[in-house]
Amino acid sequence: MHKRPLFLACLLSFCSATAFADTVVTIGYAGALTGAQAHFGKDSQRGIELALSEINATHPEIGGVPVKLVLDAQDDAADPKTATTVAQRFVDNHVSAVIGHQNSGTSIAVARLYSAAQIAEVTPSATNPQFTHLGYRTTFRLLANDTFLGEAVSKYAANQLHVHRVAVIDDRTAYGQGIADVFVDDIGKANIPVAAREYTTDKAFDFGASLTLIKGKRPDAIFFGGMDTQGGPMLKQMVKYQMDIPLMGGDGLCTQEIQKLAGDALNGNLFCADGGRVLAKMPGGPAFSSRFEAAYHEPIQLYAPYAYDAMMAVYHAMVLAQSTDSAKVVDALHNVSFQGVTGQIAFDGNGDLRSPAATISTFRKGSKVALSEVTQ
Repeated sequence: MHKRPLFLACLLSFCSATAFADTVVTIGYAGALTGAQAHFGKDSQRGIELALSEINATHPEIGGVPVKLVLDAQDDAADPKTATTVAQRFVDNHVSAVIGHQNSGTSIAVARLYSAAQIAEVTPSATNPQFTHLGYRTTFRLLANDTFLGEAVSKYAANQLHVHRVAVIDDRTAYGQGIADVFVDDIGKANIPVAAREYTTDKAFDFGASLTLIKGKRPDAIFFGGMDTQGGPMLKQMVKYQMDIPLMGGDGLCTQEIQKLAGDALNGNLFCADGGRVLAKMPGGPAFSSRFEAAYHEPIQLYAPYAYDAMMAVYHAMVLAQSTDSAKVVDALHNVSFQGVTGQIAFDGNGDLRSPAATISTFRKGSKVALSEVTQ
C-alpha cells in the first residue's frame, strides 16, 4: 500500500483544516480602561463585546467569505497624546473600523489620522460638535451632540426650573468647555444672566474656592461642564457649603456611578441631559439591559447601548458593502439605516445622527427618573 510522505500528509491536513477557517476581521476600540473614567470605558467595551458575540453567533459571511469579528481594545487613558499612539497602532494594523474614542478631546485629536488611513471612527460617547465638523468623511457619532444637549438643559432650566441667575463651572476639556459654552449661549437667549463662570480641571476634586465665590453671587442653579468623577464630589461640597440649589449638566453627570460618587448629597437636586432616550424607552433598551446584565452581572453605566449600536452600524456597513475593507466600510456607513437598541441609526452628511434625542433626568431614592424628552 502506497503511503504519502509524512510532511505531505500533514500539509494536506493543514490545508484542509484551514480552508474552512473563518477570516478574522479586527475592530479597534479606544477608551479609558484605567483611571477615573474607567467605568465609562469598560461599559462601552462590554457593549461592543456583546454585539460581537451576537454577530459571531450567526456565523456571518461577508463577500461570500466566512468571517469572525474580534475586538482590539486599547486604553487611551482619556489622554489625547496616548490616544494618538493608540490610533497609530490601529492604522498600522489595518483595522476595519474603530469604535471610539471615548472622549471628545481624544476623538478630535486622532480624527486626522483615521481620515488619512480611510478608517471609520465611530464614537459612542464623544459629544463635542466639532468632532463631526472637521471636514472628514470618517467621523460618526451615535448620540446627540453638545449643542443639542446644552440647549436641552438650558431650556429645562428656564422653562421648568424657572431659574433667574445661574453660575457655570467647566473642566476645560473639549467636552466640558464645549457643553458649558452652548449652555451659556442658549441661557443668554432667555435673558437669564450668568452670575459667575468658574474653571477647574478634569483632575480636580476640591471646588471650595469656586463654590465660595459662586455662593456670594446667589445663583438659582449651577451648571457643571464635566464628568461624574468631579460632579459627585461637587454635590457633596455644595451640601457642605449649604448651597441648596440644583446642579445641572450633560450626559457626563447622568450616570449610575454618580449615585456612588455623590452619596446622600444626591437627592433630586441634579438635572442632567443624556444624549438619547432613557434605557427603558429605547426601542431595544429593556431587552438589551437584560442581555447585558446576564452577561456581565452589572448594570449599564451609560454608553454601552450606544457602543453596541456603533458596532452594529459597522457590521451593517460591512454587509451593505460586502467588504471588510476600511475605506468601503466608511462609504457604506454613510448609507446604513436600521433600527438599533437606542433608536433609528442613520447618519447625515457630517456623520451625526439624523434623528437625535435627549432626555432630562434626575435621581430620586436611588433611581434615575426621566423628566423630559427632547427630539429633533
